[in-house]
Amino acid sequence: MTIEEAQQKVDEWIKTTGVRYFSELTNMAILTEEVGEVARVISRKYGEQSFKESDKDVDLGDEMADVLWVLLCLANQTGVDLTKAFEKNFEKKNTRDKDRHKNNDKLKS
Repeated sequence: MTIEEAQQKVDEWIKTTGVRYFSELTNMAILTEEVGEVARVISRKYGEQSFKESDKDVDLGDEMADVLWVLLCLANQTGVDLTKAFEKNFEKKNTRDKDRHKNNDKLKS
């Protein structure tokens, strides 16, 4: 599925099953909450924190997909074409940052 297709599918779902979009501010709060849930899984799976019994079966991929879902909602609501935005972002990284990481002594092992 392309990013464009994902944006369209989310929009279709919201308009048929979800009734309507939450406000942009509400979705921003939900996005923050979902990113926190990803952080929680990462800190337990890859960090020093231990899992609570209720967290042991949490699926990191599903949590990341929740983040993507809300991001797609926000893009739809604000008129952002994420395909174009992502392509533009790659261009920026390939010009502004093309040597930045190669020259970063902190990244050399």
